[in-house]
Amino acid sequence: MFDSLYSSSVTPTQFFAMALASLLSGLVFSWIVSFRIRSNRRFFAVTSIIPFVVGTVLTFVNGNIGAGVAFGGAFALTRFRSAQGSSEEMAALLIAMAGGVAFGMGYVAYGVIVLIGLAMVFMGLSVMKLFDHAGLAEEKLLKITIPESLDYREVFEDTFGHYLSGVENVGVKTTGMGSMFKLSFRIRMKNPAEEKEMIDELRTRNGNLEISVLPYVDPQNKL
Repeated sequence: MFDSLYSSSVTPTQFFAMALASLLSGLVFSWIVSFRIRSNRRFFAVTSIIPFVVGTVLTFVNGNIGAGVAFGGAFALTRFRSAQGSSEEMAALLIAMAGGVAFGMGYVAYGVIVLIGLAMVFMGLSVMKLFDHAGLAEEKLLKITIPESLDYREVFEDTFGHYLSGVENVGVKTTGMGSMFKLSFRIRMKNPAEEKEMIDELRTRNGNLEISVLPYVDPQNKL
């Protein structure tokens, strides 16, 4: 059961057995992870066929160095223009490729275990509160627009001290033909329920200009 389907040469029966197992396992894998990953239908269609595509490539190469180099060159010419995905999407793609490698080597049982098993592990880790820390508030990105006449270095210190447990200035830029500044802060609220009160107080300091509070994404760690 756990031996490779392939012998020295791949027969049509062996190839179609691999194709059927990889496509069915890919569909089941994509269906399971779709309950936890927020993505579009095209993403799950792609992850469904990736195990078969990778398995087919490895089946055709099958130890042929020349064919391997040719396939590598063909893939190198492909340019991906899609936006960078979330960490969950990247993990799903890597799992699908790992399953495809197992199928391409003829280890159908291992390919099924990799796809279905890791899908269940992924689901289990997603619903567990193992990595949730009650004492650690979610980091947010606070953006404040102020007039150029306002000295932004200390004007918000008392408000930040009252509402925030942590704050870091991560950027300043001019806007409105230099008549205004846009300040960006990485913040952590003491009490997330007081977010509106903090914004209302900040509005009295910045002349009621634009203020936004967004999820913080570290530019050096986009996974």
